[in-house]
Amino acid sequence: MNAPTPIAHVTPEVHLREVPAALLAALKTRFGAQFSEALAVREQHGRDESAFTTVPPPAAVVFAESTADVQDAVKLCAQYKVPVIPFGVGSSLEGHLLAVQGGISLDVGRMNKVLSINAEDLTVTVQPGVTRKQLNEEVKSTGLFFPIDPGADASLGGMTATRASGTNAVRYGTMRENVLALEVVTASGEVIRTGTRAKKSSAGYDLTRLFVGSEGTLGVITEVTLRLYPLPEAVSAATCSFPTIADAVNTVIQIIQLGVPIARVELIDANTVGLVNRHSKLNLREQHMLLMEFHGSPAGVREQAETVQDIASEHQGAGFEWADTPEERTRLWTARHNAYFAAVQSKPGCRAISTDTCVPISRLADCLLDSVAEADATGIPYFLVGHVGDGNFHFGYLIDPDSAEERATAEALNHQLVARAIAMDGTCSGEHGVGLHKMGFLRDEAGEGAVNMMRTIKHALDPDNIMNPGKVFGA
Repeated sequence: MNAPTPIAHVTPEVHLREVPAALLAALKTRFGAQFSEALAVREQHGRDESAFTTVPPPAAVVFAESTADVQDAVKLCAQYKVPVIPFGVGSSLEGHLLAVQGGISLDVGRMNKVLSINAEDLTVTVQPGVTRKQLNEEVKSTGLFFPIDPGADASLGGMTATRASGTNAVRYGTMRENVLALEVVTASGEVIRTGTRAKKSSAGYDLTRLFVGSEGTLGVITEVTLRLYPLPEAVSAATCSFPTIADAVNTVIQIIQLGVPIARVELIDANTVGLVNRHSKLNLREQHMLLMEFHGSPAGVREQAETVQDIASEHQGAGFEWADTPEERTRLWTARHNAYFAAVQSKPGCRAISTDTCVPISRLADCLLDSVAEADATGIPYFLVGHVGDGNFHFGYLIDPDSAEERATAEALNHQLVARAIAMDGTCSGEHGVGLHKMGFLRDEAGEGAVNMMRTIKHALDPDNIMNPGKVFGA
């Protein structure tokens, strides 16, 4: 077994700040029924999908319903120098919303209006609590859609804050490429706007990109303007099975290097296919599997699919199965998105420590296969899925959250995986963000100088360190 990482290095440091009674009274006066100190509400806002389970909940929760609400809450917290932690739907995986320094959870879930749809310009402006499924339901009558699909029905504010991506990123990019403009409440309570609906700009610093991926540490996002895309004329999904992970990965590498404009290509290892079958009542072949989707004209989709099938056959791919109807495609992709829950439910009471590395496509096979061998050697149960078209993959190590030994073993595996990815010019996080879990890795990846520059920006925009403190840099 790999040498465990000392448990002190993998649990959050908690340093609670005082939350004055005067602040709580002021918030209660201003927000009335939109303010809660109930323990159940606080606990709901003090946990996410990460394996961290020992952090105390926030002191109170404010349910914002407008930009003015966010502005007033932030101004009051700034007056007392009390932390503000933005909260969307709580689906983050790296401890982003945990109150490690105490403070107030600011829930923007009720800010869930689609403010404007500009179909002619292929743009839409939404409040941060709008979820990706809600957005696509509201714009489908225009013949457009928003492609970023991280799996969970996450809020678009949270997806912007963590620079999310997901299954469609190989063709449509990530939130970084698809956010055009923002409205943000800063740490002082000022409302600022960054960017415009124009497709490009050379005017000044790119403040939009500064806030995309800032994980709530620089301000609270209150509006997001996004790119939309025409719904493809034809869509087809397919599954293909492989005897080895190497065969599946090498198929993907060749698809990308040949420039096939595939919309989605996901890897699911044989063990995870079995978990998905049992959870979603499917009968997928229990081998390593690629789940693919093609967008375009009927002729274009057919050409893409034929090319991919030929490539897969060169790498021992077999059992091509097609899903052409919306119902069949939805069934397949729902099963893929439920892989996390299928795995967690396979070991009652467990939590998943999820990895999130991304490497250049040419190094994907080496990184993935070495990581599989290390995980298998420990005997720890895990699931494996990957947006392998852009070199991103995830292990979920299933642990008893009360077992220091299991947690340390999983964290040791994660350390080895991230170190390997960084050595291959990859990243510690392709889409989940840094949060609490990857703070040390960020320094390894970016270097001390770059991290110090990020910290300088943080301190300039948030001198009292009230915006989601303790994340990204640990400060």
